[in-house]
Amino acid sequence: MQRLFSTFADGWPGTGLLLLRLLTGAALIHFGISSIREGPPPLTVALQIIGVASALLLLVGLFTPVAGVLAAAAKAWIAISRFSPHSGEPWAALSQAILAAALAMIGPGAWSLDARLFGRKRIDLPPR
Repeated sequence: MQRLFSTFADGWPGTGLLLLRLLTGAALIHFGISSIREGPPPLTVALQIIGVASALLLLVGLFTPVAGVLAAAAKAWIAISRFSPHSGEPWAALSQAILAAALAMIGPGAWSLDARLFGRKRIDLPPR
């Protein structure tokens, strides 16, 4: 993970990334569960489950690049399938795909499990 991001943003940028992760994760979970309850085709259900699972990882900031790419791919596929006539509104799924892709590219921020597990560590040596 450290090869992907040289530092994990903290301060105001880190707060912004935390809010972006929370918003994206909540939207993916909300729209995923509500879509599954409507009884769509099995492929859409599988894609929504991938989106919800990725959202849980995004919420805590664990494997953020992988989770973001998976969520973006699933939601982009759903959005493309909804562009056909009379099959639903594609814009919510497309906006979720863009948010997830942005998180995959920008990174999780300092307040994430990725930063705790893979971030730089400070080693304090005791005085002699």
